[in-house]
Amino acid sequence: MSVIWLILILYGALSVLFAILYIPKLMQTLWAFYRIPKKPVTKKRRISVVIPARGESRVIGDLLHSLAVQDYDRALFAVNIIVKDTDDPTVDIATKAGARVFVVPDQDCKGAALDGYFHAITEEERDSFAAFVIVDADAVLSPDYLSELNNALEYDKQIVVTRKRVKNYLGDRKARSMFCTCSSLNYPVLDDLGNIFRTEKGLPLNLCGQGLMVRTDVIRTIGGWPYRTLTEDYEMKKDGIVRGFTMMYYPYAVIYTEEVIRHKDCWSRRMRWVIGYSQSDKKYNKLIREKFKRERPSFLLWYETFFSLAPIIGFIVTTIVTALAGAGLSIAYAVIGSPLWLNALLLLTLMPLGIMYLLELIYCLITMICYRDALAGLSAGEWLAAWLFSPIFMFEYFPIFIQGQICIASKRKVGWQHTARVEYKNGAILLGSRYLERLRRYTQRQRDKYLAKKQNRQKK
Repeated sequence: MSVIWLILILYGALSVLFAILYIPKLMQTLWAFYRIPKKPVTKKRRISVVIPARGESRVIGDLLHSLAVQDYDRALFAVNIIVKDTDDPTVDIATKAGARVFVVPDQDCKGAALDGYFHAITEEERDSFAAFVIVDADAVLSPDYLSELNNALEYDKQIVVTRKRVKNYLGDRKARSMFCTCSSLNYPVLDDLGNIFRTEKGLPLNLCGQGLMVRTDVIRTIGGWPYRTLTEDYEMKKDGIVRGFTMMYYPYAVIYTEEVIRHKDCWSRRMRWVIGYSQSDKKYNKLIREKFKRERPSFLLWYETFFSLAPIIGFIVTTIVTALAGAGLSIAYAVIGSPLWLNALLLLTLMPLGIMYLLELIYCLITMICYRDALAGLSAGEWLAAWLFSPIFMFEYFPIFIQGQICIASKRKVGWQHTARVEYKNGAILLGSRYLERLRRYTQRQRDKYLAKKQNRQKK
């Protein structure tokens, strides 16, 4: 048996093994099209909107406008803006909009800003709210966002993740890019292809600090906001596993989040995520293992916590090693004049990389179908370009992970950084937006199809 076929058989065997180990994770995809039911609303609750807004005067106007047009009773929600300096232009904008401003001068990360707010308010004020929702200053809220958050509290869950759509599509073509669209696909991967399943199975969710609602009893338990890693939301998830917080994904509360446009910013942000994940794992994994030893969790909880990414990482590493081995053999055969160089190149380098790209292309297609409401404003060309490039965008996590580990090993400090913002005309994104009109028509068509199917079933 030639070396080429030996490596190819080994690659195939390992790929099959990783595919089998991936089956529990693959189950989540089947839940992507499941509709989480709504519960009847029993009462209206007070909600505090908390907005870390250091140096965000260019974009916060649209968020404040979206809060001003909420259909929820204005007496039942408070708007709280957190800045670092009193001379921040955000202070004047927030004050004119009727928001309350908190100055936290020693904030060096989002977690510190939030912690400053929770320690600035009294216990009585804190307990007067049913929950706190964290919103980034560059976001925009759907007009019924707070009403739907109140509806979500009927489920009696301590932490609620809301649905993210893309604010960039509310502006003109210059407000978005292929990198922006590829980056936004992280949200359906976490939520539709993951958190719906976790919600139904009672598992801890993948949390996102944008549009995250935390019930007041959680704030009381954790004593403010003690999370300081670069990914304070992922850290909260880890802490939530230790403390046993209950979580759910509620897709009816929709927040529009701004995505970075430049590839450089996408890369930097993902590297901060990778470093933050490593920081949180180092801080909490030992505690979680000790908890699991005491309580003997379900297989799904153990798998989700410690093993869910292992099959994917194993397959990617195996594919890259095989491709490198094929490239090396191809060069060696070419040097000695053997015709086998072409076989090595095709079978060991191009074919494994092609298979990996094809599988990721299929997964990205499923992701974009699940996220089709948020992508309704894309042209066909933009949609196709993002789909074809998205596997490469995802593969970039491999070198990003390596770079992140190098930063950790060298103790290089990676801090909380501002990314380039897109300026929008205040209020225009919610009034007369062609994207929102297309989204409204799309939603109406989906509702008409649902009602037609329901009537047919009733007739039968």
